[in-house]
Amino acid sequence: MGKVIIVCGKICSGKSFYARKMQESLNAVFLSPDEATYELILNEQGEFYNVFSGRLNRYLTRLAGEIAKADADVIFERGLWSAAERREIREYFRKNGVKCEIHYVCVDDETWQENIAERNQRILAGCGGSDFYLDEGLMAKLMSRWEEPAADEYDILYRVSRV
Repeated sequence: MGKVIIVCGKICSGKSFYARKMQESLNAVFLSPDEATYELILNEQGEFYNVFSGRLNRYLTRLAGEIAKADADVIFERGLWSAAERREIREYFRKNGVKCEIHYVCVDDETWQENIAERNQRILAGCGGSDFYLDEGLMAKLMSRWEEPAADEYDILYRVSRV
C-alpha cells in the first residue's frame, strides 16, 4: 500500500516547490487543491468559493486515500492551516487504514516576504498560473486562520531559507 504525504504550511512558504521535488523523487501522484481550483473555476473568489473549496478538499482527501490503497504514494499539497484540520485529516486516514505523514514547510520571515513579492510580480506579469494576487486584505484574512503547527502535529519539518 502507498502512503499519503501531506505538505502543509502557510501561503507562499514553498509548499509547491517542496511537493514537486517529493513527487519527482518518489514517482508519486501529486494532488493540489490550488491547481484544481484554478482548472475548475479559475480561482473565482465569489460567495461560492468557500463551499467549493470545502467540497474539493473532501474529494481530494478521499481520492488521496484511494490512490494510496491502490499502492501508489500521493503527495497532497494542502495547507492544513489549523490544528483541528491536522487532527481531522490524520484521523480520517487512520480510520481508513491509510498511512499518512504530514510534512511541514516552515519559512523564515524574510524569505516569506520575498516569496510573496515574487509571486505577486509573476501574477502581474501574467505568469501566475494557479496563483492569485496577495494584497494586504487577503493576507490579513488568510493569516488570521493560520496556526503554527506544534512539533507533535507533523512528521517531517522542512525549513526554507535563502541564507
